[in-house]
Amino acid sequence: MTNYRWVVCAMLFFATTVNYLDRQVLSLTFEDFIRPEFHWTDSHYGNITGIFSLFYAIAMLIAGKFVDWMGTKKGFMWAIGVWSFGACIHALCGIITEGMVGLPDAAAMRLASDAELVARIALISSTLFIIARCVLALGEAGNFPAANKAVAEYFPKRDRAFATSIFNAGSTIGALIAPFCIPPLAAKWGWEASFIIIGGLGFVWMGFWQFLYKAPEKNAAVNKAELAYILSDDAVEEAPVQTDENTGKKVSLWGCFKYRQTWSFIVGKFMTDGVWWFFLFWMPSYLKTTYGLSSTDPQFQWALGLLYLIVMISILGGYLPTLFIDKKKMDPYAGRMLSMLIFAFFPLAALAAQPLASLSMWYPVILIGIAGAAHQAWSANLFSTIGDMFPKTMIATITGIGGMAGGIGSFIIQKSAGALFDYSASTGLELFGYTGKEAGYMIMFTFCGVAYLIGWVIMKVLVPRYKKIEL
Repeated sequence: MTNYRWVVCAMLFFATTVNYLDRQVLSLTFEDFIRPEFHWTDSHYGNITGIFSLFYAIAMLIAGKFVDWMGTKKGFMWAIGVWSFGACIHALCGIITEGMVGLPDAAAMRLASDAELVARIALISSTLFIIARCVLALGEAGNFPAANKAVAEYFPKRDRAFATSIFNAGSTIGALIAPFCIPPLAAKWGWEASFIIIGGLGFVWMGFWQFLYKAPEKNAAVNKAELAYILSDDAVEEAPVQTDENTGKKVSLWGCFKYRQTWSFIVGKFMTDGVWWFFLFWMPSYLKTTYGLSSTDPQFQWALGLLYLIVMISILGGYLPTLFIDKKKMDPYAGRMLSMLIFAFFPLAALAAQPLASLSMWYPVILIGIAGAAHQAWSANLFSTIGDMFPKTMIATITGIGGMAGGIGSFIIQKSAGALFDYSASTGLELFGYTGKEAGYMIMFTFCGVAYLIGWVIMKVLVPRYKKIEL
């Protein structure tokens, strides 16, 4: 039997890696390069990341349906083309701001002291970054619907969580590589170059995708034995009954919301996606604020590197439900929900991050890494529940709906974090024995720790047991 399905999985992994590299450029250039040039506060940064999340949420709703309509290959090409373009145009924000405020260069903007001018620079530049982030979000919204659809096309249900965990590990690898390459690029050639160089990687990937990806039934690299293995679920479950795969039935976007399974997925994404994005967007700022580390400091780079190296453990999370399915003879949904319950306890480690922060920087790094690993393992299984219960023609759409929910959740967290950190710093907020911004971080870490258990309970109430949707 051939193994071309793993070639497809590798391509999805690299796409997701590029996706998260593009997403990380702003967070790794914010404190040392962009904040001083444009006079941003935490609220400006929170607004940018929050609106990115909100637009991503809206785009996910459209992207899922778009990928189902266009097909996996074309849908993914459009997605990565748009997000790579969006990543590159961030580099224009500084030049345009200079022209609009009437200053000759970036140095002049950094030296600006007039309150009115400073406010104008911050407003114009943050607005331009919001526009660029929205283009980035529009393209990035297509990544997971297309990748999830590709996994459903190339893997039977028993392997989908493992395959999803592999390609989803690209988000961790992207975040792991980012601190070692983005700040040095920004320091050597300017923050603009880091957006252009990293953004350009997506265009390279497009060439490989166009050449290598075909549906398994049309792919000469897939022999009969592998194709039979890929389609084994269809042979067992769908031959006796008519489903949308063989009747051509379609479900409208709004029709998807009548299923409790859809709402279960929405809850799972809404409660937890923002936690991962909070760690992704704010950990560089946390290290700067708490320990005074710049993005070019080797200690800073190794701290983030260790954090995301720990997150890599999550790849094993996709294999756990396979053990439950094979050894305990559970149905796929029961195996995944049990796995997700186990993973939901690990983010509680974040509760100890701030109490131990004063002892050593490495304690919060390790504990947040554990929470991040749990998130990625949780996410891989959450995505796979779609393939368990929904027909293949609905998978990208449902993924998009869930992504919208996750984006809305992230918007709320990002906006709240920016406002909370500015408020706690300016008022000297005292809470849990912490003062100022430290109190703000304690609040955020507390929510991040308990979000998964809350999400799991609601999901279990909505869909207590496996039930496949038949149309």
